Amino acid sequence: MAHQQAIALNEVIQKENSAVFAMLSEKGKNIYFPKGGILAQGAQAKGKDINATIGEAIADNGKSMYFAEFDKYVKVEVENTYPYAPSFGRPDLRAAWKKLLYVKNPALGEQVLSLPVVTNGLTHAISMAAFMFVDENDTVLMPDLFWENYELLFCQSNNAKIETFNSFKNGAFDVEAFATALNNSKSDKIITLLNFPNNPTGYTPTPAEAEAMQKAVLAVAEKGKKVVVITDDAYFGLVYEDGIFEESIFTKFCNLHENVLGVKLDGATKEDYVWGFRVGFMTYGIKNGTPALYEALEGKTAGALRGNISNSSNLSQSLLVKLYNAPEYNSYKKEKYDILKARYVALKNALQAKGGKYYDELPYNSGYFMCVRVKSEVNAEEVRKLLLEKYSTGVIVFDDLIRIAYSAVPEDKIGLLVDNLYAACAEVIG
Repeated sequence: MAHQQAIALNEVIQKENSAVFAMLSEKGKNIYFPKGGILAQGAQAKGKDINATIGEAIADNGKSMYFAEFDKYVKVEVENTYPYAPSFGRPDLRAAWKKLLYVKNPALGEQVLSLPVVTNGLTHAISMAAFMFVDENDTVLMPDLFWENYELLFCQSNNAKIETFNSFKNGAFDVEAFATALNNSKSDKIITLLNFPNNPTGYTPTPAEAEAMQKAVLAVAEKGKKVVVITDDAYFGLVYEDGIFEESIFTKFCNLHENVLGVKLDGATKEDYVWGFRVGFMTYGIKNGTPALYEALEGKTAGALRGNISNSSNLSQSLLVKLYNAPEYNSYKKEKYDILKARYVALKNALQAKGGKYYDELPYNSGYFMCVRVKSEVNAEEVRKLLLEKYSTGVIVFDDLIRIAYSAVPEDKIGLLVDNLYAACAEVIG
């Protein structure tokens, strides 16, 4: 039996958009953020002369107790470091990230979105999206070249299934395969996950491909299908070629149709080079989405977070708020982007100079990675082992694919990396 607070949220969602209610998983329908109990009573007592409600140790000066040793390391105010952050995330960080979404994605225009909910990194955001929308035995559609962690998140943790479609055709994203997968779905609710720039391939669609993907989703939505489009934007902003879609693919779905819910998963992790901070975000967008609908979805998401990790790091969030308010923020971003782009260009030039005798490059134009597919006579795993043992070089192998994370290689070592790869392939063949 669902809790009364969950029922109340469900009634709001059904009233504002019944299609969104149908998209929720059973866990998503039953979850809620508690408005009574400890959290609510603690909030009511905040600022009182005596507050014996919160589960923190408070010093006599009214601030959190902490070890003074940390004063040497942490330069953030005590009140922004040691206390719990809200399960929804810090309000100032949520507002700052939402503002950045519109700056980075001008196509959003005046589109009304939810306020982002803070997660403990992108992996946790995907886990929470699965909690909200994926039931046991549900199918999640995605390209056949995908981040292996999706199997843990959807299949092992949620007993769902992953169904893939062909990633590339004639050097471009296989939009036809995507459309076919959508049309072939027998379910009234379609869940698809799109990750651009893609891990492992480092590919982002062209504007024409993005438009075609949008039309494919619209076609099934107009037939009455409920479509949840989860966009994993972990590497957003790292596009290195002209003529590539530079905004989030989320912009193509968040105002498309009342049967299409865009779920944007992104974060500071890679965008702002703070992998250890573990700060991600979940943002919702749907055509004619209302504040009431979004507030209900945010409440359910925060409830899922509350029942999972309670809240994310206050210190990490506070540091990011300071970063986003710094006048040098954009120059910091450009400096790091230029370094990664230079590595991308160096790798592209080195691969082209070496030729494709032993492998073929998969399409790539963005992100952290690229892949080569070895020829049939080359054993990719043997190449990987030889690179480790003889050439002191590490790469990742998936079947006949070798993934190169050029994001982790200094520009002056890119040429050597390619030389080592080429030599190892030649030696494996003998």
